[in-house]
Amino acid sequence: MQNQHTYKLIIIGSGPAGYTAAIYAARGGLKPLVLAGPQPGGQLTTTTTVENFPGFPEGIQGYELISNMQKQAERFGATIQFETATKVDFSATPKKIWVNEKLYTAPAVIITTGSRSRTLGLDREQELWNKGIHTCATCDGFFYKDKTVAVIGGGDSAMEESSFLSKVAKKVYIIHRKDSFKASKIMQQRTRENKKIEILWNTEITKYLGEKHLTGLELFNNQTNVKKTMEIDALFFAIGHIPNTDIFKGQIDLHEQTGYIAAQDNVYTNIEGVFAGGDCVDHIYRQAVSAAGLGCMAQIAAERWLQKNISLTTI
Repeated sequence: MQNQHTYKLIIIGSGPAGYTAAIYAARGGLKPLVLAGPQPGGQLTTTTTVENFPGFPEGIQGYELISNMQKQAERFGATIQFETATKVDFSATPKKIWVNEKLYTAPAVIITTGSRSRTLGLDREQELWNKGIHTCATCDGFFYKDKTVAVIGGGDSAMEESSFLSKVAKKVYIIHRKDSFKASKIMQQRTRENKKIEILWNTEITKYLGEKHLTGLELFNNQTNVKKTMEIDALFFAIGHIPNTDIFKGQIDLHEQTGYIAAQDNVYTNIEGVFAGGDCVDHIYRQAVSAAGLGCMAQIAAERWLQKNISLTTI
């Protein structure tokens, strides 16, 4: 007999979206289960000081902010399990979610599995993470005021990141492995006209330099086959994000090219009783505060759906 656990609402994933949904659901008496995953808090826990989340005028450590959200959800009655969903079945109600051989069921599910940044995967990348290597200019760019920084990428995100960084850094390099950008024409024009930004075409990063903090890059020109080193204070990735949605393939509609959840009206999936919020849906803004907002919206939508369709007294 399979080990089965039944809840009114299950939230898959944590982070600002998942924990906000959990806070709202718990305060509403739903006693939700949160399958927080292997990295509770998601990308926010890889950020050092968060200075742009409302309510913290002096800033707050990313891990501390997530820890506070978790405690707040637990205070109102949410159950947090640091487990990773391995399989789902949304074909009928209740929805089924497995963690290996353990089965969880609930009539309603909120997906807040987030996304992860594409990186180069070079040696010492994790070692230098948040020590000069970053993925969010709006989150961490301020720490490099009057410094020299680089952005890797060639799309709109790279243009946006470099434009933002040019307002605080003294010099910004865009490192791109091709000889042309795929960004929109208007974004390319703004980038080329920005005197603080210099573009390094046909250039690849082959090595990170520095011991305790990133101090430079080893670069390779794939047209001339010339290698060189460049001093740098920080590198920001802008080569895309990968949504954590693999286990939902064939269960809910995903955007074919990107893998992001194809949500209607922000948080509704194509399956009744299944909702989504945060960076697994939002491929544009990807901010903690916007993820929290989507988590709130997803929970309100889920609660209204439950009230309309399910007799909660029988669960």
